[in-house]
Amino acid sequence: AAAEGARYGALAGSSPAAGVARAEALVEAAIGPDYAQGVTATTTTVAGHPALRITVEAPLPVLGLVGPTTLEVQGSAALETLD
Repeated sequence: AAAEGARYGALAGSSPAAGVARAEALVEAAIGPDYAQGVTATTTTVAGHPALRITVEAPLPVLGLVGPTTLEVQGSAALETLD
């Protein structure tokens, strides 16, 4: 979902907000709306090229008192231009 959101938001004529909305929709469809609350977008550079990065942070079920409680994944895509 993070990679697809980044690709969608990085398209010429699209926006980071559209990428976030796409990632949220994919997460909600796959595992439910409770897991789509921590989706953010930032601009960055990848290999010297401007890019959009979508981060999805979702809660993990607690299996005891030890271990991580969240999972974070990121997806990046080069920003398209019409130059």
